[in-house]
Amino acid sequence: MSGPTRSLRIELPDNDRVRALCGAHNEHLKLIERRLGVQLGLRGGQLMVGGDDPGRLALAERLLRELYGLLEAGFPLHMEDVDQAIKLVGQGVALREVFGHTVFVSARHRVITPKGLAQKRYVQAIGDQDIVFGVGPAGTGKTYLAMAMAVSSLVERKVKRIVLTRPAVEAGERLGFLPGDIAEKVNPYLRPLHDALFDMVDDEKANAFIERGTVEVAPLAFMRGRTLNDAFIILDEAQNTTAEQMKMFLTRLGYGSKAVVTGDVTQVDLPSGRPSGLLEAQKVLRGVEGIEFCMFSEVDVVRHPLVQEVVRAYETYEAARRAPAVAALEPAPGESST
Repeated sequence: MSGPTRSLRIELPDNDRVRALCGAHNEHLKLIERRLGVQLGLRGGQLMVGGDDPGRLALAERLLRELYGLLEAGFPLHMEDVDQAIKLVGQGVALREVFGHTVFVSARHRVITPKGLAQKRYVQAIGDQDIVFGVGPAGTGKTYLAMAMAVSSLVERKVKRIVLTRPAVEAGERLGFLPGDIAEKVNPYLRPLHDALFDMVDDEKANAFIERGTVEVAPLAFMRGRTLNDAFIILDEAQNTTAEQMKMFLTRLGYGSKAVVTGDVTQVDLPSGRPSGLLEAQKVLRGVEGIEFCMFSEVDVVRHPLVQEVVRAYETYEAARRAPAVAALEPAPGESST
C-alpha cells in the first residue's frame, strides 16, 4: 500500500537552464516521470516533485540537480542523455564522472561523451592502449565512439590518417562484380563507419579526407601485406573475420598506430564450421600487455527512449499471449499433476 503523497521544491537560479533541463514541451520531465514514477512540474522557476515513495523523490531530486549541473558546465542535454542519466543515477554514479569526459565536439556542435560506465571504460582504454577490442551487442556505441576517438586523434595530429575496414562476408570478399572503385565497392559494408564520420565532420571536410586518402575505406581482404604507421585503424563487424584474417589484421599495426576492433559474437555470419576470429582472439590475447578487451551487454544499449517503450510493450504483449497456454498446461484444482 502506497503512503501519502509528498512533494518537494527544487530552487534553481538560471531560468534558461531550467527550461533546457525541462526540454522542449517538457519532454525531459515527462521521461523522468515515466521512468521514476514521480510527478514533476514547473512553477515560477521552481521544479516541483511529487510522489508517494520517499526514495524515488530523493532520486528524482538528485537526478534533476545533477542534470542542471551538467548544463552549468556547458553540456547540452538531449533525450538520450536524460534517459542514460536516469540509469546512472539509479546505480549511484555521479553524472559528471561519465558525461564530463568529452571525446569530441562534432561539426554540428554535438558534444560526444560516454553515456555509461562501460562506454567510459572503453574510451579510456582506447586512449591508454594500442589495441582495444569492443565486444557486445549493436547499439552500445562501440563503432561510433571508436570513430569519435579516431577523428579526435586526427584533428589533434596524433595520427596522420584513419583506416576503416571490415570483412565483406556477404560478398565472400570477392567484390570485383560490383561497379566503381574500392570505396564504392565496399561502401555498403562500411556504411556505419561512413555515417559516423559524416556525423562528426562537415560534408566538405569529410569528402576531402576521403579524396586525399586521409580517411581510407577498404575491405579487410585488401589489408594483407601492408604495414600501417601513424594510423588509427578500426575493424568493424570483427565477429565475421576468420582466425587467419584476425591475425593478419592485428599484425598490420605499425609505429604510432592504434587499432580498435569491434564486433558482436552473437551475430556471426560465417559459414558453419568456420570459427570466428573474434572469439579466438578473446582466448588467445587476454593478458597480453597493450591489448584490452571491453565487454558490453544489453544494459549498455543506448537507444531512443521510445524504442525502449516499444520493446517493453511487445514484451508485455508476448507475456500476456503466453499466459493462456501456460495455464492450459497446469492441472485444474483437485487434479493430480502426475
